[in-house]
Amino acid sequence: MSIARVTEISSTSSSGFEDAIRQGIARAAKTLRGVTSAWVKDQNVMIDDGNIQEYRVNLLITFLLDE
Repeated sequence: MSIARVTEISSTSSSGFEDAIRQGIARAAKTLRGVTSAWVKDQNVMIDDGNIQEYRVNLLITFLLDE
């Protein structure tokens, strides 16, 4: 029997949403063992003077707990 846990993280990028997602997953995989999936819960942008400065995603990361 496997037991999984879900944790929420935020990740940012100045390049775009896809890059923010990749960076978030890569960082989570460094700390969490058994990462199996990620769900993009939310996306938003930070704007300064009418220009997008930063892309932000909130991810729900699923990982398996050790036996």
